[in-house]
Amino acid sequence: MNEDYLWDKSGQPDPQIQELEQILAPLRYQPKSLKLPVVRRRNYWPLAIAATVLIALLVTGVWLRSRTEKPQQQQEAKFVPSVVTEETPTPVVVKNTKLRRKPFHKPRSNKRVFTKHEREEALAAKEQVLLALRLTSEKLRLAQRRTQGPPPNQIKNQHKSDKRS
Repeated sequence: MNEDYLWDKSGQPDPQIQELEQILAPLRYQPKSLKLPVVRRRNYWPLAIAATVLIALLVTGVWLRSRTEKPQQQQEAKFVPSVVTEETPTPVVVKNTKLRRKPFHKPRSNKRVFTKHEREEALAAKEQVLLALRLTSEKLRLAQRRTQGPPPNQIKNQHKSDKRS
């Protein structure tokens, strides 16, 4: 067998190699020119322009409508006393030349006072809420440990149980 024939087809061919080449000839590489599919690009410019014009018309319409609407006149509540028994005094308006400073916070004038029973009930409810929160956080911690798996240095269930019949 001549190895030069295998690499560059020079030299004496081997009859077995020639027979093998004839058998595999239909599967030989046949170069073809590359044909790319023609992709037709869609032109979205007309659609984009139409959408822009439509948005501009809508914005203009809203702006014009808000400009031309008349503001609603405020109506004053009229109070007509049903029975006037005595003459109401006219209020005296006194202009104060000194500026009053408003306090930063409103003073609490209507502070609610709880009864002893209400306080006890509120404390019991608070204790129940705290207990529920502790229980919930413990359950969440347990679920988190279970989803994360055991630590790498901890080996569980080392020994298999003996099955004796």
